[in-house]
Amino acid sequence: MHNASSWGPGRLNTSCPGLELRCPNESVPPPPPLPPPLAVAVPVVYGVICAVGLAGNSAVLYVLLRAPRMKTVTNLFILNLAVADELFTLVLPINIADFLLRRWPFGELMCKLIVAIDQYNTFSSLYFLTVMSADRYLVVLATAESRRVAGRTYGAARAVSLAVWGFVTLVVLPFAVFARLDDEQGRRQCVLVFPQPEAFWWRASRLYTLVLGFAIPVSTICVLYTTLLCRLRAIRLDSHAKVLDRAKKRVTILVAAILAACLLCWTPYHLSTVVVLTTDLPQTPLVIAVSYFITSLSYANSCLNPFLYAFLDDSFRRSLRQLMTCRAAA
Repeated sequence: MHNASSWGPGRLNTSCPGLELRCPNESVPPPPPLPPPLAVAVPVVYGVICAVGLAGNSAVLYVLLRAPRMKTVTNLFILNLAVADELFTLVLPINIADFLLRRWPFGELMCKLIVAIDQYNTFSSLYFLTVMSADRYLVVLATAESRRVAGRTYGAARAVSLAVWGFVTLVVLPFAVFARLDDEQGRRQCVLVFPQPEAFWWRASRLYTLVLGFAIPVSTICVLYTTLLCRLRAIRLDSHAKVLDRAKKRVTILVAAILAACLLCWTPYHLSTVVVLTTDLPQTPLVIAVSYFITSLSYANSCLNPFLYAFLDDSFRRSLRQLMTCRAAA
């Protein structure tokens, strides 16, 4: 016998609205209908995120794949970030349809696929930012010490990117295994079906996501930047290193901005895990609204990175203009 843990059309629970990602047993009464403003706002916000994310990430992919001078190590990691975000925004319309229909009409295979892509986006964003932070650490430190980073090549970056995708695939695999269709409160839903004891597996899944998807990568990033700052204070830069440092500063600012946006969007989502593991929240309209807001905020990260990249990187804007001009002329 298995119990179902509601997945719903978002990363947080929507079939049983609120911050909990489960309906612990079948005796739970069905959730109250959403307030009309919220029922209208959620698909509208999701739709805007989808449209903006598709446009922005498509532009990033277009420029990074078509412009030869954009093929750098940092840009390769940004390309992988854009791929993860583009995949997620491509399937977001299915989540919107699920929200509007209040049931899952797409079959079990699509259920597993959507859950897997959603989790790919959840984990890959911070892991690629961790790799980018490690790259910045090595580059800035090498610049300050007037040396080059050994082995920092485009081929090596490609191997690291493949390793990240392989690791994330292993991390995401359990979610795809547990995802299936089940009748939740009279409706066919795409849910995570855990074995007994369901409460243990549910808590384990939330801790699994919190530790692997947030605590480890964020702690690594914080250690990298703290160590970098401490080491830079102990180094006296010569004139050559100062020139190189200024040349690399824009890239460092870009990585820091993308990291800040990611933390802003993802921290509430992961903090909600701590809340649901330590408290028993009532299903009030306020809790439901906060749940959807946190979900929307995590979704919004998929459309922010392209605009940060375009605003902060002059070479990206030039390459995009040149490619669009050539396309228009052709």
